[in-house]
Amino acid sequence: MDLPHLLWNAVPPWAAVVFFAVDLVIRLLALGTIPHNRRPSAAWGWLLVIFFFPILGGLVFLLLGRAELPEARKAKQREAARRVDAHGPGAEAKEVREMPDWLAETVRLNQHNGAFPVAGGHRIEVIDDYDASLAAMAEAIRAAEHYVHFEFYIAVADHTTEPVIAALEEAHARGITVRVLVDHLGAAGYPGYKDLVRRLEAAGVDWRRMLPVRPWRGQYQRPDLRNHRKILVVDGEVAFTGSQNVIDRSYNKKKNRKQGLQWIGMTVRLQGPAVEHLDALFATDWYCETDEMVLGADRAPVEDPHEPGPGELVCQVLPSGPGLGQESNLQLFNHLFATARERITVCSPYFVPEDSMYTTLRTAVGRGVAVDLYMGATSNHALTHHAQRSFYEQLIRDGIRIFLYQAPWVLHSKFVLIDENAAVVGSSNMDIRSFVLDHEVNLLVSGQDFVGRLDELVDDYRQHSHELQLADWLARPWYQKYLDNTARLTSALQ
Repeated sequence: MDLPHLLWNAVPPWAAVVFFAVDLVIRLLALGTIPHNRRPSAAWGWLLVIFFFPILGGLVFLLLGRAELPEARKAKQREAARRVDAHGPGAEAKEVREMPDWLAETVRLNQHNGAFPVAGGHRIEVIDDYDASLAAMAEAIRAAEHYVHFEFYIAVADHTTEPVIAALEEAHARGITVRVLVDHLGAAGYPGYKDLVRRLEAAGVDWRRMLPVRPWRGQYQRPDLRNHRKILVVDGEVAFTGSQNVIDRSYNKKKNRKQGLQWIGMTVRLQGPAVEHLDALFATDWYCETDEMVLGADRAPVEDPHEPGPGELVCQVLPSGPGLGQESNLQLFNHLFATARERITVCSPYFVPEDSMYTTLRTAVGRGVAVDLYMGATSNHALTHHAQRSFYEQLIRDGIRIFLYQAPWVLHSKFVLIDENAAVVGSSNMDIRSFVLDHEVNLLVSGQDFVGRLDELVDDYRQHSHELQLADWLARPWYQKYLDNTARLTSALQ
């Protein structure tokens, strides 16, 4: 008698009955509970997992099945938002009196979804050199006179980030108020994180882990709900945000260095009313971790709030995240895709479109809009990368052009260009994680000069990319197709 039969005969009859009863109950409960207030694609994904692995899948669903923060955390976010509103950041911002219809509609949509007021008078610089962006941040920190607010998904101490970390230490040493937020699980797995913690604590810098998962200290929430924002504010006068983390461009992993992987990011340096809005967003996240509201606490009095802004660009700050109750970044992107008249350019390291986004892009092509996607030919996230690849055939057949940045470079820039007038830059990817699970921040910017600067960046990316052709894609090995299709089943889970 073979081993399976021996094991089966060793199981008491009552245990087999209990096992099958539990199995059946889990499946029946899943059918009636998982689809509740969930998009059909996500429901089907979870049901598939549970029907294949009822007990294990059921346990995973209980842990990860709801993209919601604990009630206490959501209450703190609401209280922080109330206090920010009471402070009124941006109340003195230069009002945008005349806006084209598309911009006015977009602004209204964003404000309905929790965005800050739109304002003019901005100067925004695009920094596409990895080391130069860190040098610019370090320079701004060294010039601080009142305070530094530093919030990054990933931040570590290594030879590349040394100018930034040293500048934080030096600013604190000369009496500047320095506050640091780093996502706990986002950063903890990277070499250099422990060195950062050691240096911040040795220097006496006030810092916190964002969304900590330390149940032994009473700190716990769903572990894959993360704070993916990248924000640096100095004195309320200058801010940095974008796609780049504060870590070496190899992300300090041995496997990355073995493959020669090097990240390409993009950061924007801005001045104008949106700086205060980004500061208010930092203050919200700081309050959620400390119960301390710091908005405006360390700023020098503004001599004349009616002075003209430093530039001409119109900008609006749009936060998003699981505690805000709606997929505000997804709604923004879909609205802009639907209003585009000439072209849509998307640059994203992870492009796994939600159903509505795919339909909106496909419809845009049908209206005569040119749609170009820029992504990396390689990635460090295998599951997401294969899920992304599973859409390539459909996208190409629909008339969407795909440009893959050459390996071993990892294209990590995140922006969207609409016609010649609008751009969105920030931390958000084009996948369900950024739409539902992560706290993100994006800037809606209106201005031909700014869009033109990003167009120059796109031209540079195109020179280092190849356009994916359908015949070449269909000729890839069968096992890659299998992996792509299997990974696609996980793309809607939330």
